[in-house]
Amino acid sequence: MKPAPFSYVRPATLDEVLAVLAADPHAKVLAGGQSLVPLLSMRLAQPSTLVDINGLAELAYVRTDEDGVRIGALARHADVESDADAWRVQPLLRQALRLVAHPTIRNRGTTLGSVVHADAAAEMPAVVSLLGAKVLVASTEGRRTIDATDLFIGPLECTVRTSEVALELQVPALGARTGSAIDEVARRHGDYALCGVASVVSVGQTGAIETVRASYLSVSLTPLVLDLSEAFIDGTASDANLEAAVEIATAGVDPDTDIHATADYRRHLAGVLTRRVVRDAYSRAVAPDPEGAR
Repeated sequence: MKPAPFSYVRPATLDEVLAVLAADPHAKVLAGGQSLVPLLSMRLAQPSTLVDINGLAELAYVRTDEDGVRIGALARHADVESDADAWRVQPLLRQALRLVAHPTIRNRGTTLGSVVHADAAAEMPAVVSLLGAKVLVASTEGRRTIDATDLFIGPLECTVRTSEVALELQVPALGARTGSAIDEVARRHGDYALCGVASVVSVGQTGAIETVRASYLSVSLTPLVLDLSEAFIDGTASDANLEAAVEIATAGVDPDTDIHATADYRRHLAGVLTRRVVRDAYSRAVAPDPEGAR
C-alpha cells in the first residue's frame, strides 16, 4: 500500500515545529521514521501533516554526567549505543540497544522516538520503565516532564499530546552496587522478541541482595515492571530464590496468543529469561565487569 496524502514540512527551528503542531492536531512528528513510515505505508497512521524535525541539529545529542544520560530527540540508536560515557553511567542502554532491530535501522532510528512510539514489544519502552526515566516535551504553552510510569497508556499510545514534541529522554545513572542485564528470544536476531526481560539488581555492602526488579516486553499491552525482591529475602541468588522469582514473573505477565507464539509459550519464556537476567544482573552487581557489561 501507499500512504494516504499528507502535507510535508521541514521546520528550521523548534518554534516553527511547535507552531505547526499547535495549528494541526492531526500532524505527526518524523524523526528517525523507522516505525512511523511503515505505519504510513499500511495506512495505520494517516496524519494530515508530517513534521520532519531532522533540520533541528541541536537535538542530536547524548550528554552524560554522574546523574545520568540525556538523549536528544535526534540521537540515533547507534549514537547512544556507541557512546562510552553513556555506557559507563547506564550500561543497560547499550545492553538493550544491541538487541534493537538491525544495525541499518539503529543507524537511522532514534531512541526517544522508539520510546514515545510506545510499542510494548520493543526494548526501549521496557528499559525506560524499569529505570524510571523521564521524557521532556514542549509545546507552545511551555515544557513539562513525563515520568515513565505515566507515559504509556495503551498499545502504541502514550501521554505526549498532539500539540507537543518530545525533546529529550532523561535516564538516571545506575546506582552503586547495582547490576543490569537484558535478554530476549526472537525468531531471528533483530526481529521483534517473542518475550524479553530486563532486570536491575542492587546489593548491600556485604553483597546481599536488597532489591530485584524486572521489566517485560511482548507479554502485555504496555511495558510491565515487576518487583521480584520478595523472592530474595535471605539476600542470596540461590536456585530456590530464582525459582521463586520465576513464579512471581509467570504469574504477573499476561501475554496473548498470536501467529508467532502461544500465550503459554510466552509465559514460559518470561520465566526462563527472568532466571537468566536476574542471575546475570546479580553477578554484575557483586563483581562489576565493564567488559562483560558491553
